[in-house]
Amino acid sequence: MTIRTRKFLGTIALLVLVIVWSLTGMAVAQMPWLAGSGIAQAIFYVVAGLGWVLPAMPIVSWMSKPDA
Repeated sequence: MTIRTRKFLGTIALLVLVIVWSLTGMAVAQMPWLAGSGIAQAIFYVVAGLGWVLPAMPIVSWMSKPDA
């Protein structure tokens, strides 16, 4: 697979990841146990805001792998 194709597929994968991650984060943020606690909200938003980077790292490294 050429690097151009990997970058195209990786871009689509990253877009899907960000959309699913944000929709899941919005759904979880509305749960009553989280909405009632300020400290839990702060922890959740930090984890949800930075957490998408971990699944994105393998995608980005796969995208930037040189051609064989």
